[in-house]
Amino acid sequence: MRLTAIPLLFLFFQLHFSFSQNTELSFSSFNPEMLISANAVIRNHQMQVNLLSKDEMLVDYVRTVTVLNEKGNKQVQAYVGYSNSVTVKNANANIYDKNGNLLKKVKKKDFLDVSAVDGGTLYSDSRVLYMGYLPTEYPYTVSFSYQLKTKNTGTIPLWYFIDGFLVSTEKTSYTISYADAALKPKVLERNLEDYGIAQKESPLSITYSAENLKALKAESLMPSMHKILPNLLVCPVNFYYEGFNGSVNDWTDAGNWMNTNLLNGQDILDPGTITMAGNLVSGIEDDLEKAKAIYSYVQENTRYISVQVGIGGLKPISAIEVDRVKYGDCKGLTNYTKALLKAVGVESYYVHVQAGKEIVDFEENAASFAQGNHVILAIPYNEKYYWVDCTSQVHPFGFLGDFTDNRKVLLMKPEGGEITTTDAYLNEDNLQETIGTYSLNDQGNLSGKVKIITKGIQYDQHFYLEGSSKLDIEKHYKNYWSNINNLSVNYFSFENDKDAITFEENLEVGAIGYASKSQDRLIFVANAFNNMQSAPPRYRNRKFPLDIQRGYMDQDTMQIDFPEAYKIESLPQKRELKTKFGEYAIDFLVEDGKIKVIRKILIKAGTYPSSDYGAYRNFKRTITKIDNSKVVLIKR
Repeated sequence: MRLTAIPLLFLFFQLHFSFSQNTELSFSSFNPEMLISANAVIRNHQMQVNLLSKDEMLVDYVRTVTVLNEKGNKQVQAYVGYSNSVTVKNANANIYDKNGNLLKKVKKKDFLDVSAVDGGTLYSDSRVLYMGYLPTEYPYTVSFSYQLKTKNTGTIPLWYFIDGFLVSTEKTSYTISYADAALKPKVLERNLEDYGIAQKESPLSITYSAENLKALKAESLMPSMHKILPNLLVCPVNFYYEGFNGSVNDWTDAGNWMNTNLLNGQDILDPGTITMAGNLVSGIEDDLEKAKAIYSYVQENTRYISVQVGIGGLKPISAIEVDRVKYGDCKGLTNYTKALLKAVGVESYYVHVQAGKEIVDFEENAASFAQGNHVILAIPYNEKYYWVDCTSQVHPFGFLGDFTDNRKVLLMKPEGGEITTTDAYLNEDNLQETIGTYSLNDQGNLSGKVKIITKGIQYDQHFYLEGSSKLDIEKHYKNYWSNINNLSVNYFSFENDKDAITFEENLEVGAIGYASKSQDRLIFVANAFNNMQSAPPRYRNRKFPLDIQRGYMDQDTMQIDFPEAYKIESLPQKRELKTKFGEYAIDFLVEDGKIKVIRKILIKAGTYPSSDYGAYRNFKRTITKIDNSKVVLIKR
């Protein structure tokens, strides 16, 4: 009996092992080329969207990813959002080791279920299921899948064939099927040409697929992903959304549908609130000044909770509810502000925008509500728009900053939707003026005063200091002036002019040993307070275009006092550079026994071919070298 038990036991474990192992997911099965520059490899990534009817959509999703190292963990992306309108029918994940052996099965009940909203109760139905897993060794593989069911067919998921950098993809596909031709959506194909994307169309479906997409490296100053990577934007034509049927062929239709259905009636306010709004603008005749008063009230009396368009749906919470609880997401606060403006006779428009530091436009020929992740307000006045982000408690009226500037957006006007462009902050608009004086003693120690005035996007990068702690402010300046060792910030004050939209910083600083001593000499960099420290990185084979989205101008004046016991032995020469990317000029003068540095740099916004990147880098490298040129003082 014992002699036969051993082979039977062996056979049991062999059979169990074979059912628990997936050799196709083992590390040894990789094509070596897919590992080059990759932190993770997507083995299979697919989505199947099935429009069963005008008011029923199923989405089946699979993402299988082998994570090669710690940096690749973010590529697992094992999560899915849901709400009262979107049901997760199935969600599960299998986790495998490097040999394809099954380590763990994660069922839907094992996923963490959390609110998609940080604070607030108005949006408690917006939830996220996500898999929490802490790997113990690399590589490992996660195969994640789910099925969604919803009656809302007004937004259809878009698709990126390459959804990140330093990740390669073995197989990826997107299929959309529809029960009849009337449900067939429009599909906008972007950047498919160079990636071998195959398309297959039948009478009731379209499939896009690709294989063996090698990992790409992100490059400095490249265009946003939607401009350079292959992706699909799917635009439903006949649909149902949150109780309303829709038929949209262009943006005019889209705006009309939004106004008639999702925005209709949401701007009603209580009589008491209408009276309060009227009191806020009492005695003010000008509509723009009324708008400023209302905006100030919203900033001071509401708070923002983050729920992106799409996660919390397209419909804003009613103005009455926001007024009651005094918080809301971008949709709710924008709709509330719009309602208050309406109450005082000021016209404004609800606006969808794709927000973020990267400038992303709405596609003019693709009317899809899958575009946009944020809502702002446009106030027409004297034949121009004043743009207001109602979620910000700190930005001045009419100033967008780099979150929503210079991009095509969708306005919901009474006569329908309209694509227009938000305010741009370009080149000289983004001004920084630095005025500094400093003195050096015979030990090389620095003592100085600096004034920095910023406008445009440079204002946006500085004005937050006004609300920062003393510790964070000192940390900022030590980082900002990293070229000055042993820096001490002895005094600072700020003046934030929200009408002119300028920010002024006044500082007194010191630094021990700023100038180095060498026998009878003091050697130091004259340009202490706006010194370019490094150039953009080098690429042997630049792949993507050079994209300077905004540009800027710096104007600097510095005066340097030095000990009477020293005289100037060496002073850098005046230099001027002019290129298509911008201009640079610096001059070193001696006036009344003091050194004066006058510097100006202009970087121009623009998109240039990848072949121009080397010239741009050389331009910045030359500036860096000149900025760090040194003055030599010698004892008399």
